[in-house]
Amino acid sequence: MTTPIKRINRRTPGWAKATGAVVLVLAVFFAGIRLSVLPGLKDLFGTETRDRSGPALLQSIQDMSRYDAASGNFQIVVDLEKDTKYLPDAVRGTRTLYVGAGTVDAYVDLGKVGEDDVTVDEDRTTATLRLPHAVLGTPALDPDRSYAVSKQRGLLDRLGDLFSDNPNGEQAVQKLAVRHIGDAAKKSGLTARAEKNTTDMLRGLLRSLGFEEVKVTYGR
Repeated sequence: MTTPIKRINRRTPGWAKATGAVVLVLAVFFAGIRLSVLPGLKDLFGTETRDRSGPALLQSIQDMSRYDAASGNFQIVVDLEKDTKYLPDAVRGTRTLYVGAGTVDAYVDLGKVGEDDVTVDEDRTTATLRLPHAVLGTPALDPDRSYAVSKQRGLLDRLGDLFSDNPNGEQAVQKLAVRHIGDAAKKSGLTARAEKNTTDMLRGLLRSLGFEEVKVTYGR
């Protein structure tokens, strides 16, 4: 004698069906917006950018007495790689290729010129000036011409980016690019060009005032 086995009712609850239907409708809806198969919806739900920044605050004013006599444009490709011991790069590690473009100015600080550094003969036909050597300014990275070429990150780094406030931060490669640009400027002869341009400027200015001979030296 056999006992009939009762089939267990495996019907899906009504709330689960409703939830699934809503999810399906939303998925089709947003897919239609993204793929533009539903005309008009993309414009209806398009993004809009608003600048809610507050007014800029003036923190300080500094008088400038330097003559910017030369400016150099530089470009560097930064290849920055960070590895972790005993872990493959696919698990933990980053590598970034970054093109950094920036400028470095060379200037002569005319504010350091004292009364004893400028002499004029009795006939006011000859002027002698002694100026400080030209120096390099701080390298300035140009954000419009600087960009990341590629970024490779391990699995753990990608997971960490999900909880990071700045997952696409490029501060490390930007600082490295600024340092390399500064080093290149020191070897470029930019200060020598600045001193030559300053000399030409002063000679032209003083000759227009009636001086026949203008001597400019550097060494302070």
